Amino acid sequence: MNIDSLTIDENNLSNKSRYDVLVENKVEGGVSATVLGWQDCQAEGSTKTEALEKLRQLLTARLPNTEIVSLEIDLPKSEHPWMKFAGMFKDDPEFEEVLADIATYRHELDLQQEEYYRQLDAEEEVH
Repeated sequence: MNIDSLTIDENNLSNKSRYDVLVENKVEGGVSATVLGWQDCQAEGSTKTEALEKLRQLLTARLPNTEIVSLEIDLPKSEHPWMKFAGMFKDDPEFEEVLADIATYRHELDLQQEEYYRQLDAEEEVH
């Protein structure tokens, strides 16, 4: 439920506000009326009209002592799970050598892949 729909515009000269109400026919008889979003704000009656009137009386008595405000909350920022590893090898004297070995290995794999594709192309040309 949008909380903005419950706020009363202070610039509005009207002293009225609208609330969405769930009206429910009870299995055992009677009618229940509940302000949507306010589960503790409900009334019951033998008819829809009676339930709504009781709810109107409840709201009329309750609202002068209440205020509806918007609350902004900063959500905690969680660190990316890999960030704890960022820079962990910055002072490792062998790290540059490891990076070079990785680059060499990747280059070898690329060459193998290129050779494989050349063979596939050659086989397609023969057939």
